[in-house]
Amino acid sequence: MIIDNFLGVLSGALIGLIMGLVGGGGSIIAVPLLLYVVGVPSVHAAIGTSAVAVSLNALGNLGVASRRGLVKWRCAMVFSAAGIAGSFLGSSLALHISGAKVLALFGGLMLIVGTVMLQRKNADGDPDIRLNLATARHILPWLISIGLAVGFLAGFFGIGGGFLIVPGLMLATGMPITYAIGTSLVAITIFGAATASNYALAGEVLWRVVALFVAGGVLGSVLGQWLSNKLVDYKKMLQNIFAAFVIAVGVYTIYKGLP
Repeated sequence: MIIDNFLGVLSGALIGLIMGLVGGGGSIIAVPLLLYVVGVPSVHAAIGTSAVAVSLNALGNLGVASRRGLVKWRCAMVFSAAGIAGSFLGSSLALHISGAKVLALFGGLMLIVGTVMLQRKNADGDPDIRLNLATARHILPWLISIGLAVGFLAGFFGIGGGFLIVPGLMLATGMPITYAIGTSLVAITIFGAATASNYALAGEVLWRVVALFVAGGVLGSVLGQWLSNKLVDYKKMLQNIFAAFVIAVGVYTIYKGLP
């Protein structure tokens, strides 16, 4: 039990450390860590448990982003409202698919995420963009359609989906990446809560592991942010190293999920 608790805190700390160092993407390895390090007995339990932890972690970071004025609230709420429907649909579908198939699909998603992270660049945009009567005709359809699609994927795989939400918000509105990251925390919190509630009702959330994961995540995030300030000149290199790691774990996850 002591070793299991330690591995739970350590895994949460690793995710927090990664998110603090490279600015996101850490939640994509939550399910593999729960399965292969913490020893969660099933894929569905790992997805449900990670969804709760990801949602709580995003909620904590949202307060910081909001105080810094980096959240476009109207855009966030429309995007999230559309995503809730997608999240419930995705998580409901995943619960009716065998764990092995979900695991193989999750590995494929990790390969895509790692590749996108290798190519990711900071992007400029309009920091003054707002969702109002003048811009709704152009922005609203994009926010709704992309929010629905991203919510489905976040729900199906039990992930925060920040690596999809951030470019989705930039595509839909034209906001800069710094605002997209802050605004994405609203959607990550809501998508995670929607997915978690579906899995909790099915009895697929391990609450003790959630507490360990969140506690470790807080510690890791503090350390990651401190190291990020020290290693600011090497941030791109760190992102590339993590992207390569995600691809490697994705290959292993596909191997474990195949018959």
